[in-house]
Amino acid sequence: MKQQANLIRAGQVIEHDGRRWTVLKQQIITPGKGGAFIQVEMRDLKTGNKTNERWRTADTVERLMTDNKDYIYSYTDGDNLVLMEAESFEQFMVPSDLLGDLAPFLQDNMPVIVDLVEGEAVGIHLPATVTLEIVEADPVVKGQTASSSYKPAKLSNGVKTMVPPFVEAGERVVVRTEDASYVERAKG
Repeated sequence: MKQQANLIRAGQVIEHDGRRWTVLKQQIITPGKGGAFIQVEMRDLKTGNKTNERWRTADTVERLMTDNKDYIYSYTDGDNLVLMEAESFEQFMVPSDLLGDLAPFLQDNMPVIVDLVEGEAVGIHLPATVTLEIVEADPVVKGQTASSSYKPAKLSNGVKTMVPPFVEAGERVVVRTEDASYVERAKG
């Protein structure tokens, strides 16, 4: 299916130069002179090599349609994630590098959605938010108000984030998986 380059989004699979690529990041760049263009970071599905490509906004690219399938994460076996189909309990292995920056957020028995092109896994989507414990949090600076600024903290998965001043080490918080940003304190 042809689509305009300015509609490319992360997670899509495109065909370019006879190869299949999964889109990791995309950015529209508007230089001072000339027309805008799309800068796309993508990974070759076969080799795993990353590359950057640029298209003018009016260019068209071939987007491959993906099937989505629900799985539950079981465990990691070497360079592969072992997933289980919820209904049939059938196991399915996918390369762990499909997770990219989301890898630290993967948790046991977490429901995941796998994008498939002709039966081949090309992407993994985690839930939008996860609950994690704060293992380190900077002390509050005297005179700092809750609305003025956030403070650095470290999550139990090793990822650094920014939290409101009232959040302390040992508390459980909800964070977004896409950028590790604080959402709210965990309930219960």
